[in-house]
Amino acid sequence: MKDAFGIPQSLLILGGTSEIGLATARRMIARRTRTVWLAGRPSLALETAADGLRTLGADVRTVDFDALDPASHEETLGKVFAEGDIDMVLLAFGVLGDQARDEAAPLAAVRVAQTNYTGAISAGLVCAGALQTQGHGSLVVLSSVAGERARRANFIYGSSKAGLDSFAQGLGDAMHGTGVQVMIVRPGFVRSKMTAGLEETPLATTPDAVALAIELGLRRRSEAVWVPGAMRVVMSALRHLPRPLFRRLPV
Repeated sequence: MKDAFGIPQSLLILGGTSEIGLATARRMIARRTRTVWLAGRPSLALETAADGLRTLGADVRTVDFDALDPASHEETLGKVFAEGDIDMVLLAFGVLGDQARDEAAPLAAVRVAQTNYTGAISAGLVCAGALQTQGHGSLVVLSSVAGERARRANFIYGSSKAGLDSFAQGLGDAMHGTGVQVMIVRPGFVRSKMTAGLEETPLATTPDAVALAIELGLRRRSEAVWVPGAMRVVMSALRHLPRPLFRRLPV
């Protein structure tokens, strides 16, 4: 169960090597989270991430998870919930893709969509159902401001995040009154390994800043969190900009 300040005692991260996910885990462990599950493909990176969290005093376990294998999600994630209640699930997996390459190779574009959207639908529904069965918990879905309006520079990635964001909103409505909180997190450009080498956009943020926003959002029982907060105003303006003007922007 969460403590009096809304901090989960147990945490499951889908995307166990995600920099945002690990930054969130470190922050939660510092505030008394004691059990952390890292779900991801078996790799040295996953084990290294688990070892790093163990040095902070948490009981850290890993579980094999593949976003591109939805048929395995119910069994794989069911085993985690069978070990005990999970107070918070952070859906943090995703790929950025390569826009130019993916436009020329439709199967590569499909892989981006399958990872960011199809895999997330499957995992999200499995976890939401398990949280509802136990009667409490939070599902935090890592979306992106890219989903607010498709940009020429990354519309394949942006469209997958738009689908994920819409799904999470509907799931939140479905979970209303069940004891399960669904919170959507919409960061702007995040300085991370995934974005290394890309030109930063205004209001760029960091994994630690996103982790802080997640913590504050949980405390406030927020339904949606923007990181940084100013992105909400920026994206509201861009969303309503006429297309002829939007096309002229260097985005």
